[in-house]
Amino acid sequence: MGTLLEIQHLYLAYHTRSGETPALEDINLCVDSGEFVSLVGPSGCGKSTLLSAIAHLQEPSSGNILIHSELLENKTAPVGYMFQHDQLLEWRTVLSNACLGLEIQKKLTKENLTYVHHLLEAYGLDQFQNHYPSQLSGGMRQRAALIRTMALKPEILLLDEPFSALDYQTRLQVSDEIYSILKKAGKTAILVTHDISEAISLGDRVVVLSKRPGHVLRDIPIDFGSERMPLKVRKHPNFQQYFQEIWEVMTREE
Repeated sequence: MGTLLEIQHLYLAYHTRSGETPALEDINLCVDSGEFVSLVGPSGCGKSTLLSAIAHLQEPSSGNILIHSELLENKTAPVGYMFQHDQLLEWRTVLSNACLGLEIQKKLTKENLTYVHHLLEAYGLDQFQNHYPSQLSGGMRQRAALIRTMALKPEILLLDEPFSALDYQTRLQVSDEIYSILKKAGKTAILVTHDISEAISLGDRVVVLSKRPGHVLRDIPIDFGSERMPLKVRKHPNFQQYFQEIWEVMTREE
């Protein structure tokens, strides 16, 4: 696995009438192809802002973001974004929602439509392609949102608390399903979450950000050996040790 994403000395500030408000400060981070990285930190530390910068939705004040060793400047970032809420359009069917990004980018070719049908079948929604979002469970809605994102064949998936609107049981089940889907597809993913247990169970690494302006406090590799499914690793003897390590880093910052 080679380095897919590299962030070098990133600084990002918001400019208001009262002056400059730093959001991120000297962020340095590398993400390998196929890696799943979890970001945790206190509320308002800039986790979602960092995802926006990677997606080229916000311009850094200074520093570089490189994908495949090339600067992101003036290029369309090869990323897919999943938000806290699924953002499905209630008046469109599952199939129509899945094709929305392709329509917007004028890429709804016969080949890509075939790929969408493949995703619907692979993710267990082929029998529901003519249903509307209101007819789906919370977990099914998130899978439909993932298909819409995957249809664009992004190299990096940015996951901004995509499970937080679900009830606890569904959240565990859906995070397990989506982890399996992404790993099977060899996708690179960066997850923002407030849930330390979720960060550990999903991440190959957990990156802990400081309070605002956010900077990297610790980058912790997560290793559960051959047992890697999120639900099962929560029972691993090292799970609590990782939790305690991350908790101590975060509380020491307060």
